Amino acid sequence: MSPVSKVIAKDATSNGHGPREGVSIGVILGFPPDIAEELGRWRASFGDPMAGVIPAHITLITTTMTQDWNATLSHVRAVARKQDPFTVTIAGTGTFRPVSPVVYVNVKDGFGDCVSLHRELQTGPLERDLPFAYHPHVTVAHDVAPESLDEAEAALKDYRATFPVVSMGLYEHDDNGIWQLREELNFGTEPDDDRGPDGATGAR
Repeated sequence: MSPVSKVIAKDATSNGHGPREGVSIGVILGFPPDIAEELGRWRASFGDPMAGVIPAHITLITTTMTQDWNATLSHVRAVARKQDPFTVTIAGTGTFRPVSPVVYVNVKDGFGDCVSLHRELQTGPLERDLPFAYHPHVTVAHDVAPESLDEAEAALKDYRATFPVVSMGLYEHDDNGIWQLREELNFGTEPDDDRGPDGATGAR
């Protein structure tokens, strides 16, 4: 299980039932615990209230509605099977201001792999038009005071970390607004659990 799932996935079984039709999902790359914790401390220091709720991660698919859970699960598994593990290096900072009050750490090595995964995932049952171009990043400050965004951009401008990525997490955004891990998909391998959505979810 990824470090993100340990915090966000409070109950990956959804009281024993699988995801419903018309479910909102997301796909992310989790970080090693030490890096996630370090970036979490930085995010908290900038006054971001989500620091203790959302561990550091790279989003591959943002909130997307799917009407067919089985087709979606098969699709995401197929993408994972075709993907080889790769290395990610995050370094330096950027911002989406003035469009959005976000400061992030850049994805350097692995940027192209993230873009390719996004393109593969955002097809079939997850195909939709996005209001913005996909840009892999690691959010470190969001929706805080302008001076705190400035502080985040300056404080982490020399930050750098490198780590291997061997899996991605498929999450459901449930009725309570909680992201629940449905399955952690290892790259280049078959899933361990091939049961349907009315059984156990396969979250590991």
